[in-house]
Amino acid sequence: MATIDQQFVEYIVKTLVNNPDKVSVERKIDEKGVLLSLSVDPEDVGRVIGKRGATAQSIRTLLRALGTKNDARYNLKIVNTDAEPLPRITAPEAPAESDAVEAVAEAEEEDNTLAEKTRAEMEDLDDLDI
Repeated sequence: MATIDQQFVEYIVKTLVNNPDKVSVERKIDEKGVLLSLSVDPEDVGRVIGKRGATAQSIRTLLRALGTKNDARYNLKIVNTDAEPLPRITAPEAPAESDAVEAVAEAEEEDNTLAEKTRAEMEDLDDLDI
């Protein structure tokens, strides 16, 4: 039988993923507290982690609140069940030197244009009577 903390994490995660039947939470108690290991379908790992880890951090925050209520310390580990390693992202090839010089010149020109617009907007604001 699943404990309240396992049910809690399962409920939250199942609402986020496309394959809720593949969500499982294992519970282990050690000297650091309660470790909940979450495994989901490989396609749903990104949904659970979220952009820059925001979703995973939110789930951990909710678990911390539950831990305060239950006098327990919870840790959430998201287990990668994907048998294939994640594809390695390689850096794009460096542009030729002449392309780089042109890109720098364009960026400087954009910066100058932006600076001129900002100065004009600041002058308009100086005219306001506040």
